[in-house]
Amino acid sequence: MLKDYRSITEVVGPLMVVEGVEGIKYEELVEVRMQTGEKRRGRVLEITGDKAMVQLFEGSSGINLKDTSVRFLGKPLELGVSADMIGRVFDGLGSPIDDGPAIIPDKRLDINGAPINPSSRDYPEEFIQTGLSCIDGLNTLVRGQKLPIFSGSGLPHNNVAAQIARQARVLGEGDKFAVVFAAMGITFEEAQFFIDDFTKTGAIDRAVLFMNLANDPAIERIATPRMALTCAEYLAFEQGMHVLVILTDLTNYAEALREVSAARKEVPGRRGYPGYLYTDLASLYERAGRIKGKNGSITQIPILTMPEDDITHPIPDLTGYITEGQIILSRELYKRGIEPPINIVPSLSRLKDKGIGKGKTREDHADTMNQIYAAYTAGIQARELAVILGDSALSDADKAFAKFATEFDKEYVDQGYYTNRSIIDTLDLGWKLLEIIPRTELKRIRDEYIEKYMDNKA
Repeated sequence: MLKDYRSITEVVGPLMVVEGVEGIKYEELVEVRMQTGEKRRGRVLEITGDKAMVQLFEGSSGINLKDTSVRFLGKPLELGVSADMIGRVFDGLGSPIDDGPAIIPDKRLDINGAPINPSSRDYPEEFIQTGLSCIDGLNTLVRGQKLPIFSGSGLPHNNVAAQIARQARVLGEGDKFAVVFAAMGITFEEAQFFIDDFTKTGAIDRAVLFMNLANDPAIERIATPRMALTCAEYLAFEQGMHVLVILTDLTNYAEALREVSAARKEVPGRRGYPGYLYTDLASLYERAGRIKGKNGSITQIPILTMPEDDITHPIPDLTGYITEGQIILSRELYKRGIEPPINIVPSLSRLKDKGIGKGKTREDHADTMNQIYAAYTAGIQARELAVILGDSALSDADKAFAKFATEFDKEYVDQGYYTNRSIIDTLDLGWKLLEIIPRTELKRIRDEYIEKYMDNKA
């Protein structure tokens, strides 16, 4: 029988200390009944002897130490999952907020998930088409990969996230595909933008949305990505779906971690973040992947805003260690009106070579990708040289590369937020732009591909 405790001795921010407890476990779910009859939820954060530190999801305002009772429920925080979740909108703790009926769960799952045995993981190698040329053509997303987007304050990462969620699909017959979208610490206007965009374009029909707003308790923010990933694991590994998980904004999540860490009086690490930030982020990112013998997969696109555009900040820095590359949004391209403002030079997908080529995208993909990178970087250098020495100092080849870089930004990168290009469209556009460069400078493409895709074009 569950016991009620009336031995709260301290409340600090979102944390509460309960004394005289026995037989409770770490991460156990807690129900707090206030003097008004209101119930709030929390979880056990720490146990020392007969003292338990409880983390409150709805905050501690209005709690009377004397008249408030605490009940430990003997189970972790769980999410009731069902295939009916697709097409629905939930708050950060998994309660429906779209005026639809309650979800009747097939089962209830611990939101902390179960670790995947490394030996049972399958290697990511199948192409996912996002409809964005900068990603599909040059930094290919592979099923089961973790590919974050590094943005900055005020940059249009929300537009990019909505575009990917709207357009992404796996190439193949009959593959079931779903998007699980989790937003943490966003404003009401941003939440409404996502809900409206998903509804208007029909993307909601294959999506599950979890929304944690900026005025929701910070503690809820810590649970939101785990709710989303638990839903994704159910859809992927029990319903056989290919699931794309988009998490925005991981910076708000890390700020919530820092707030709780400070309330616990822990020794701070870099920039005041807790020393376990790396481990905590890894517990989210490593829930992506494919499992041998299972049809489904989880692919992750975490989005984070770099404070002061600093890529060495702990959040992007640690994320880079755990994930397989990064897509970087450029403030300079944004100021020039390029949409989406993806800077291809520092962007990288470490698994792109596994998801491209004959039978996956097209045989010429790798060669054209390498040539475009080489030509674009040469074009940027030529433009910088022209600023210092003038156009007369450039060779004919340099001028061609400079023109290529300008046209590349204008036609390839600046595709807008509502243009959905197939991988064939992207590859053909790459060939069209490479015609600007003298044939003798196409040193990274095999001659047979040049003859097939450039010389023999209809």
